[in-house]
Amino acid sequence: MNGATTGRPLALVTGASRGLGLVISEFLAGEGYDLVVTARGATALSAAADRLAGAGVSVSPVAGDVADEAHRARLGHAVRSRGRLDLLINNASELGPSPLLPLEKLPLPALERVLAVNLLAPVALVQNLLPYLEVAQGTIVNISSDAAIGGYPGWGGYGASKAALDLVSVTLAHELEGRGISVVAVDPGDLRTTMHQAAYPGTDISDRPLPHVTVPFWAWLIHQDRRAISGRRFQAQAERWEVPA
Repeated sequence: MNGATTGRPLALVTGASRGLGLVISEFLAGEGYDLVVTARGATALSAAADRLAGAGVSVSPVAGDVADEAHRARLGHAVRSRGRLDLLINNASELGPSPLLPLEKLPLPALERVLAVNLLAPVALVQNLLPYLEVAQGTIVNISSDAAIGGYPGWGGYGASKAALDLVSVTLAHELEGRGISVVAVDPGDLRTTMHQAAYPGTDISDRPLPHVTVPFWAWLIHQDRRAISGRRFQAQAERWEVPA
């Protein structure tokens, strides 16, 4: 569906076919956002797009890998048809090998893949979509993790990518302040997702909450003064969402 003339705000959500990305997309659709959504699995993404469109908004599914330059160009084309981007959610993430491996045994090609998806792709999307974010005075949300600061055994590659993404987030916030674009990092906390299960194969993770537990945080975030939140890091499941500086 083409949302070129709807007059509604536009969000691009990566990793949107399931888990946290789908929950965020459903929330934004309910808030009246048109959506460009992407994920690697075309079938699952198409099903998610049909579900999202039930909210009465325009949904453009663009299947592919965010680490692929040609795919990012297609996402840029989908946004260009609207001429603005109000919200960029960099949610797509790569865990690495399952079961998790210590850094001493982590194959470098696997680490390169983690960094390509979790760090380089968000930076590349920001570079590609900056003109449309500037038009909308938009917000960039980079999905982080407690692994970025935890130093957990086995999580070294993933955690390093998210720690770097945290630094990218605050750096971009400083660099883009004069252009009216805000940037935040969000740690969603432990969730019952396919990726989290892959981190612990054979382990019962039913005690983890479903991604819907984060909805109150998203409802709060999108209504904040963008200038006031830019450069900050948030924890979506904490009693106090903002991480003290």
